[in-house]
Amino acid sequence: MSKPLTYISYLKVDELLQLQQPQSTPVEHDEMLFITIHQVYELWFKQLLHEVDYLMHSLRQKKTVAAQHTLSRMRTILKTIVAQIDVLETMTPLEFNSFRSFLASASGFQSIQFRELEFVLGHKRKALLNHFPPQTFHRNELERRYMQPSLWDAFLHYLAANGYDVPAAQLERDVTQGVTASPEVQAILIEVYRTDDTVRSLCEHLLDFDEGLQEWRYRHVKMVQRTIGMKPGTGGSPGVKYLESTIMPVFPDLWAIRSEL
Repeated sequence: MSKPLTYISYLKVDELLQLQQPQSTPVEHDEMLFITIHQVYELWFKQLLHEVDYLMHSLRQKKTVAAQHTLSRMRTILKTIVAQIDVLETMTPLEFNSFRSFLASASGFQSIQFRELEFVLGHKRKALLNHFPPQTFHRNELERRYMQPSLWDAFLHYLAANGYDVPAAQLERDVTQGVTASPEVQAILIEVYRTDDTVRSLCEHLLDFDEGLQEWRYRHVKMVQRTIGMKPGTGGSPGVKYLESTIMPVFPDLWAIRSEL
């Protein structure tokens, strides 16, 4: 007879609480906070990937309300992720440096789920695949995302399904390439904003998410700068300079049309 389901067994609490394993010797007090925050990040990245897959499915099915609801949830998750930086910033540079050397080559740059999220949002760089060994689970997952259409591709097909004359070159584009601005798409979006309240609202939800992602990147940059200054990042990554270069829109057409409305 199976054991009754409980809060602890359903959420795997015992297993979960065994996953925080500091590497410093003797254990530095603040390493627990550092591990906890980053493990929670990974859980939120997993949820965002789960949501964006559902969002693209909703767009393909022309389920506008469901798509808007999912985007609202994703934006709220980003707000939560940003708020976690407030907690991480309670750790001073001296407190971080007390265990930083024990992290060795480990770096947030190696977060496979965040790379997946970048790819699904259209920020694709094939060279990133080389950072993960071939024929491994992580490499296979990243390659799968690399070959998939992005969220923006799903939105373009949504526009076409709603009667907008999206150029074939956009609908049939090489999805392994990053999303770039398109004057033809911008002309369609201007028409949407002037004549179609429903689709315009969806566009604004997409823009909300894009802005939220940029906000998280900005806060992440300032947190890193506050903690280690302009020194190289953990694991030898470029640090602040690289992170600053990542603050860019994932839906450039939605931003480009602002000056035309």
